[in-house]
Amino acid sequence: MILRTILGGTALACIAGAGAAQELNALVWCDHTDDALIEPFEQEHGVTVNLREYEGTGAALALLDQSRPGDWDVMVIDGIDVFRAVEAGYLAELPVDELPTGDFFPEVVMEANNVVDGKTYAVTEKFGYNTISFNSDKVDPADMDDLAAVWSEKYDGRLSIYDYYLPVMGLAAIAEGIPTAEIGADNLETIGGTLSDMRARAASVAGVVAAQTALATGEVDIVVGGGEWLTAVLAEERPELTWTIPEQGAVRWAQSIGVVEGSENPDLALEFVKYIVSPEGQARLATSSCFWGMPANARAGEILTDEQKAVLRWDDQPDYLSRTQLYPAPDADLDIEMQDLWLETLQQ
Repeated sequence: MILRTILGGTALACIAGAGAAQELNALVWCDHTDDALIEPFEQEHGVTVNLREYEGTGAALALLDQSRPGDWDVMVIDGIDVFRAVEAGYLAELPVDELPTGDFFPEVVMEANNVVDGKTYAVTEKFGYNTISFNSDKVDPADMDDLAAVWSEKYDGRLSIYDYYLPVMGLAAIAEGIPTAEIGADNLETIGGTLSDMRARAASVAGVVAAQTALATGEVDIVVGGGEWLTAVLAEERPELTWTIPEQGAVRWAQSIGVVEGSENPDLALEFVKYIVSPEGQARLATSSCFWGMPANARAGEILTDEQKAVLRWDDQPDYLSRTQLYPAPDADLDIEMQDLWLETLQQ
């Protein structure tokens, strides 16, 4: 994956005085840096889209804090963090009547994420699952249908844990029969015990690239917290690297996109958002070279090939959506406690 354009404050200052109307500046995840996704929009509108890739909502908010009003036009963000960007004044209201949410999978319209005080500030663009990825040649696939078996003694030292506390703690909660929406201070001890068991069996705790590499090279045979986003891009060459939703369920992630408040190109920014959630944009985003995931707009299925839909497990989505739970959404105090527990787990 090649990052198209990385912008810093100095570069942005130069752009501001040199034809800003013909450029769009976007804070994005790596799946938006694929030329196959961006170039059609650039060609249609005769513009250049400058992309700044980031990881973690905190990093994006810090970049916005350090930027001048108008420096950024579009922002991709974890769905559960939209409210943080709205509270900080960084997202502009979107015209609901111009968004094709009527074509979306109903479960991922997610007004609870994207609407604050009755106003829509973002729209879901892609979703998927934090669950169990594994090498089907190296483990018993039947074991992967039971979360307790995944981190049992049988697979001691053969698994990696995805390094993001919310989905992994969500999986630990699900394994203990605790709905992710009901995670609270009173059940963190129980969740912590499961995390401790998981960590004791793990060879590593790894980010996206490291976890994918570890699975592909055989360093580990299982990634807890993985999913289609980790293995789908490898499906053609490595079909044995796959994923499943265990009997107990898994965690569903969703990412959103919105217009940055104070954009100097609000109309163009809105057009970009509309392009991303159009059937064409959705099909390209779903199969990005960085990572694959399900498009929010179900009409993308009219454009995706049968092979692509098979890799995404298109026909299984009704079952998956019914058996998965949303990310934990802790308040500020609980979030601190969860992060502390996660750090304690990592240090074991």
